[in-house]
Amino acid sequence: MRSLWLLGILSASLYAAVAIQVGDKFKDSSKCKACHSHIVKQWEESWHAKSHYDNDEYFQKTIDYVARKNNRKSLNTIKIECATCHNPRISVTSTTAEYEAISALKLDKDSAATKALKSDQISEGINCVVCHNIDQIHDELPDNKRGIHRVSWMKTGIMSGPYSDAKSPYHKVERRDFMDNNPNQLCFVCHANDTSEEGHRFSSMQTEFIDTGKQCVDCHMGPRKAGVAATLRDVNGKVHNRLIRDHGFKGAHTESMWQGALKVNASKSANAITVTLSNPQPHALPSGFGSREIVIDAHYMSGKKIIKTEVLSLTSHYVNKRGKATIPHLAEKTISNISIPALGSKSFALPIAEGADSVSINVSYRLVNDEVREILELKNPIWSKKMVIEKLTLKL
Repeated sequence: MRSLWLLGILSASLYAAVAIQVGDKFKDSSKCKACHSHIVKQWEESWHAKSHYDNDEYFQKTIDYVARKNNRKSLNTIKIECATCHNPRISVTSTTAEYEAISALKLDKDSAATKALKSDQISEGINCVVCHNIDQIHDELPDNKRGIHRVSWMKTGIMSGPYSDAKSPYHKVERRDFMDNNPNQLCFVCHANDTSEEGHRFSSMQTEFIDTGKQCVDCHMGPRKAGVAATLRDVNGKVHNRLIRDHGFKGAHTESMWQGALKVNASKSANAITVTLSNPQPHALPSGFGSREIVIDAHYMSGKKIIKTEVLSLTSHYVNKRGKATIPHLAEKTISNISIPALGSKSFALPIAEGADSVSINVSYRLVNDEVREILELKNPIWSKKMVIEKLTLKL
């Protein structure tokens, strides 16, 4: 009787599951290589390809930390919630209180939730079929409906793309406007906003974005260049020449993206230097995940010797319900937020060191600030690496 009762609860606890069917022919990128090997190779180096619990230390340790601190939700439930954007082809999209009871008793080993999280279908994170199998994007939904909850999918075997004349013997192709004229709509399916477990909105990239005619893909996929989308040859033995973009999805983790991302100016007054950062980008910097940081290092020099260093951190800090420092995903509120708004600028004054005859100013970017990096105990050097935006020297 007890077993039947538990099975009943387990069945009811997953009533909200949505099965996203992807045929074996399309579920992983290896199936795409026959015709799109050059694009798949670019994608394999991207962070879209790492968008999975097992492949991203920051993502993994954030989920683990939230699970330890949140006694209302199991680790699996938090994984499923994050999969909304990180693994949108997951076959289970939500759990219930009944499932939490099963999980607490460690009786969920064979549950649909556990099987969905272990499925090869989501192991590649944001792969080809995530974007190229979307049929519609539902912008009419509330802004808290993101990722898998904001799209509807085509049938397996139908791919969406930017070309109205695309043909393939391996799958059907249909053109969608969000693949060409309005790519921001596709990016903002996930890259829009983030809300903590306490309901605090700590990131609002879509809201802060200013429409200048510049699309997200112009920076993050680069300009269109002559090439081929598919190496498949037509009846005349020729490939179809296209204008295509890079699929490496360069972002905040890409060092070259930061070179010149801000315009840096410095001036001297009676007893201070003023560093002005101007942001030509259509979104704030730093932006995205709440723990990102811009660092201003001012090295005061006497001749060739550094006599003093001033460091200014431009980042956000968060506190939990008890007023203690925490990660953004557990924040009750933001207590400081220093970023440069889109198309805006900010100035910062630093005192001049006595005896200095020049100052070397280094402006750089880090993926995770010291506070959050220490809380999560992140080990990979990429999280603390300073990526140079600009360097300049000012005579005093």
